[in-house]
Amino acid sequence: PRQAGKTTLMLLLKEFLDERGEKTVFLNLDIEADRHFFYSQEALIRKIVLEIGKDGGYVFIDEIQRKENAGLFLKGIYDMNLGYKFILSGSGSLELKEKIHESLSGRKRIFEVTTLSFEEFVNHKTDNRYERKIQDFFSLEREKTKALLNEYFNYGGYPKVVLAEQSLEKKKIINEIYQSYLEKDISLLLGVKNTEAFSKLIKIIASQTGNLVNVSELSLTLGISAQTVKHYLWYLEKTYTLSKITPYFKNIRKEITKAPIYYFYDFGLRNHALDRFGNIQESQDSGFLFQNVVYHILKKSFQFSAAQIHFWRTKDGSEVDFLIDDGSKIIPIEAKYSEFKKPT
Repeated sequence: PRQAGKTTLMLLLKEFLDERGEKTVFLNLDIEADRHFFYSQEALIRKIVLEIGKDGGYVFIDEIQRKENAGLFLKGIYDMNLGYKFILSGSGSLELKEKIHESLSGRKRIFEVTTLSFEEFVNHKTDNRYERKIQDFFSLEREKTKALLNEYFNYGGYPKVVLAEQSLEKKKIINEIYQSYLEKDISLLLGVKNTEAFSKLIKIIASQTGNLVNVSELSLTLGISAQTVKHYLWYLEKTYTLSKITPYFKNIRKEITKAPIYYFYDFGLRNHALDRFGNIQESQDSGFLFQNVVYHILKKSFQFSAAQIHFWRTKDGSEVDFLIDDGSKIIPIEAKYSEFKKPT
């Protein structure tokens, strides 16, 4: 997503390579002075040679989604075997990702940068003092953990938001991120004309986090076709706003066709869509938001395995929040947000 820290990470990597004596060049397509080097492959190569020579090095390109047909453009340079390593960043645009995937198949490695997880958020807030014993911190410092969780529930994990000290400033930054997302990713890059319906869809999903999503109902509520609703939901997934899980069925067809659940990548955007900030721990949202946190912990834990995350519900109301299916066994997981009361 936008403003998740990609540019900062690239600059840190460049600094690390510079200190090792490597040759590096950094270009940013958001900067007009750099943009004209991308009018042709020849122009870009000439710029690279000017900065770091012909004997290889590292080429950093920020905001590559600004380049039309970026995948084919980069494939042509890659196939010249010039000896350069390219490190690219993009804002998560669906169109960009699909073109990059198609054109650079077998020539790339992708790293997804999302907003801070709760654990990363706590590590930052505690100056990384408990990085290797974070669970001990949670157990011993319950009041501090509750306060940190409430802040995270409210404002999420965008780095710039986390660094802001005042609530008003945090809300202002979240609004800027949201508007930039609508204008640049959704309207300009993906060509969505009805941004009003798109925003209303985000608001509806935000109001029912952790609940089943019925496309037909959304279609009637928003006054748009069911197919358009599906497109919008797909865009929200591919631009790292929502993450979908499907119900568990042994019949794959049922798994695909039955109503899914969507979780937000970031609580700040979710709360902005609802204009709902405050003491969320005391609200009816707290259980679903905690469930959202647990989902992302599970997703991160199993990201390099073949395991699938599902949920399970029956017609009579029985349910399990998460089922981990690794192909050989099913692991049920319930996420409960409540204080354990000591017996009197």
